[in-house]
Amino acid sequence: MRVLPAGPDALLLDFGAEVDPAAAGERALRALTEALATGALPTIRDLIPGAHTLLVQAESGGGVDDLGVHRALRSVTDEVTAAADPETVPIPVRYDGDDLEAVAGLIGVTAAEVAGIHQRTLWQVRFMGFAPGFGYLVPARSPGAVDVSPHPFDEVGRRPESRPRVPAGSVAIAAGYSAVYPRPSPGGWYLLGHTDIELWNAHAERPALLTPGSLVRFVPEDGRP
Repeated sequence: MRVLPAGPDALLLDFGAEVDPAAAGERALRALTEALATGALPTIRDLIPGAHTLLVQAESGGGVDDLGVHRALRSVTDEVTAAADPETVPIPVRYDGDDLEAVAGLIGVTAAEVAGIHQRTLWQVRFMGFAPGFGYLVPARSPGAVDVSPHPFDEVGRRPESRPRVPAGSVAIAAGYSAVYPRPSPGGWYLLGHTDIELWNAHAERPALLTPGSLVRFVPEDGRP
């Protein structure tokens, strides 16, 4: 892990050189979240995970408690790693996406099986980005797991050409991730289907439906694939 300054009041923890960067980032997030919950890091205001990084943000003008952060990271135990299970968010999907057949061809299965794989996978929000409410979902794994079997969608990259407009609610995959577009926007992911669920509401008490760590289960709308 590399620890990089990110201005006077933040640190960027970079796990890119780890054997399993995502797993290392998850363990660090759990450890620091636990430290925050116990009051061990009173000046830290936010933890913002990325694909292989974790930004530790302190209150403005207070500086970062470097020693406290390192102490919390060294205190990782099985109990911290096995923290309380996050919530599971069901998202109903109509599997009628424009790229369903293309994905089926890429991985050598039928379109129906693409939908089945997507539904059978328990997904977890690795980090948020791109647009408000947009969660980057990866296949969930047991806490502490390092080596995982390849997922059928791992070989599906991005589309050769991006679309200038992807409708809100589009359910998509690309480069090992799945996501739901919370608003109309350009996009280069493969579209599997559509959901009517609202992922972002700026006027709600909790604007984002998904948060880092949330589990997501895609379910067929009306019980049909």
